[in-house]
Amino acid sequence: MKEVLFLNPVFTHNIWGGTKLREEFGYPVEGNDIGECWGISAHEHGDCVVREGVYEGMTLSSLWTSYPELFGNYKSERFPLLTKIIDAKEDLSIQVHPDDEYAAVHENGSYGKTECWYILDCGKDASIVIGHNAKTKEELSDMIRNGRWSEFIREIPIQKGDFLQIDPGTVHAIKGGTLILETQQNSDITYRVYDYDRLSNGKPRELHVNQSIDVITVPAKEIGDSVRHTDDVPKNNLYELISCQYYKVFQIDVDGELEFEQSFPFLLMSVVDGNGKLDGKPVKKGDHLILFNGYGSVKIEGQLKIIASTPV
Repeated sequence: MKEVLFLNPVFTHNIWGGTKLREEFGYPVEGNDIGECWGISAHEHGDCVVREGVYEGMTLSSLWTSYPELFGNYKSERFPLLTKIIDAKEDLSIQVHPDDEYAAVHENGSYGKTECWYILDCGKDASIVIGHNAKTKEELSDMIRNGRWSEFIREIPIQKGDFLQIDPGTVHAIKGGTLILETQQNSDITYRVYDYDRLSNGKPRELHVNQSIDVITVPAKEIGDSVRHTDDVPKNNLYELISCQYYKVFQIDVDGELEFEQSFPFLLMSVVDGNGKLDGKPVKKGDHLILFNGYGSVKIEGQLKIIASTPV
């Protein structure tokens, strides 16, 4: 049988986290502040371990360095992508990410962070912070340094199934009550612009005002360029949501049966709803897996939603 790489996720506890990762996905993790499930990760802050099979017990980062042929000898020193599920019970801080060039110089050679979000669930009349209202760098600096947050921050409405691309330099924040799947570059560099004056262990969390002003894009992208709805995605299809310089992301809504060829360098898959079988192996909501290079034909059966990605 062809090897499917199932991974054990890594979890983080966050000031804004909740309980949905345990209650809705069945992950065996305690606490009422579970913010993130790093489902497919080879980052030093969270390195997933192979759950079963030939490579059981190996970390994804060691697999990447020891068996590059499994990943098509993809040209990257580090595993290029990171997939996570985020449960925001409370609002996340207003933040921004640098690009590769800025991060390489200012963050010890780290990658920058381009990311995208698929909205798994959110409340009625939900919104998200994307972009800002400053017209020039001078106005941006003044708004941030003088706390003119209501003028600065731009909120837009969202609904379940929306998809958002977050380029470096984009001001963004997930609001409380939102559950998302994030596909991103393999980086953990975040600059916090504003944190609602919250305290963590009795102290305000660190802000990164100067770095934020350095990297925020002015003016922000138009609202219409930020969000796309996925109501009309065809069933039983590898449907491309985005292709950028770092990744392609696909939505796969299986209702019955889907067959396709795994012709990518390698394919990351996160089951975000339902259950079924992948080439005869049971798969269910909460599973994270990788199909290696040269895997060949794939047959998925059942009722399930998958968000998949591959490096470009």
